[in-house]
Amino acid sequence: MVIHLDAELEAALTEQAARNGQTAETLAIHALRERFITIASLQPQDEWERGLLAAARDCGVSLSDAALSRENLYD
Repeated sequence: MVIHLDAELEAALTEQAARNGQTAETLAIHALRERFITIASLQPQDEWERGLLAAARDCGVSLSDAALSRENLYD
């Protein structure tokens, strides 16, 4: 399979790959695998889980408990 990227997407992919110390191809394959294979392997057991998976969004990294503590919320 050959995928043609527009200049904007190619630049963003190349920049992110350089930051991660990997090739653009490796980053693209990882992103596609994460998006399509990981989600596809989850099979909802009931209507509630179907709704939950439909509403789920990848928000990046999760914050640590320390980052969410009362003392650190306003830093």
